Amino acid sequence: MWTWIKKYAVRPAVFALKVGCGYHVFAENVGGARMVHGPSMLPTFSTSTEWIIEDALSVRLGRPLKRGELVVLDSPRSPRDQICKRVIGLPGDVVCVDPTGAVVPSTEHCVIPEGHIWIAGDNAAASIDSRVYGPVPIALVKTRVVARVYPWESFTIFRNGSSVLGEI
Repeated sequence: MWTWIKKYAVRPAVFALKVGCGYHVFAENVGGARMVHGPSMLPTFSTSTEWIIEDALSVRLGRPLKRGELVVLDSPRSPRDQICKRVIGLPGDVVCVDPTGAVVPSTEHCVIPEGHIWIAGDNAAASIDSRVYGPVPIALVKTRVVARVYPWESFTIFRNGSSVLGEI
């Protein structure tokens, strides 16, 4: 009986655990796939679920962020959640806190301190971003968005935040 349990239950469970742990280590340190959804990044991403490819390795190795890049970071409000936003300002930049004037007057500006960035959703009306958080620590950034791979008809490679390498 124990031989049967070991062969048909324990070994497959151990194998599945090893594969899962291996994927987790790879995704956290190198990159992987992730689902994104919600209205804050319209029109870049739709409100329905889309799949993206992330690059965690360049973030871990300290490659500097650029204005316009899409990043995934831990939410400053809810650290268990992760959010996808666009980098608007880098350390030392002076940014308009809210160009729309919806949250604060559009005349208010902020100097981004060292070790922080300014992030924003592409759809300001539906985004909670640095207009609410203020400057966000760079240490919260986990990955860069490299490509949208699903839905297939919307496949896009993001070379950097302000340009698109290719669309199919």
